[in-house]
Amino acid sequence: MSIYKTLTIDDKLVTFASSAAVPRLYRCRFNRDLFHDFKTLGTASDGKSYDVESLEVFENVAYIMAKAADRGKDTIPDTPEEWLESFNMFSIYEVLPELLDMWNISTRGLQNPKGRKPSSTAR
Repeated sequence: MSIYKTLTIDDKLVTFASSAAVPRLYRCRFNRDLFHDFKTLGTASDGKSYDVESLEVFENVAYIMAKAADRGKDTIPDTPEEWLESFNMFSIYEVLPELLDMWNISTRGLQNPKGRKPSSTAR
């Protein structure tokens, strides 16, 4: 199940998607682990201090989630740089919490309740 959210960025409506395909798209495009990067971004957002690497990860995550929502429409450019150039302003402080919220909702089912061991269906 995909989760979609449309945000206004620089007076433009941008739709983002969070789905099972997003980690694969991210890994294939950037050769990085999206789960790890989102965890890092979530930790960085607690203190509201972002280093250059965190900003780049944010831009890549935002781009891939926008690209995932755009599948079949081809309105998002082929590179994050081209996509980012289409905006005058792009506030990490406004967009990141929304993307983290989407991600947390979509991965909530992957987390095990406290005190329970994961069940194994493999034999």
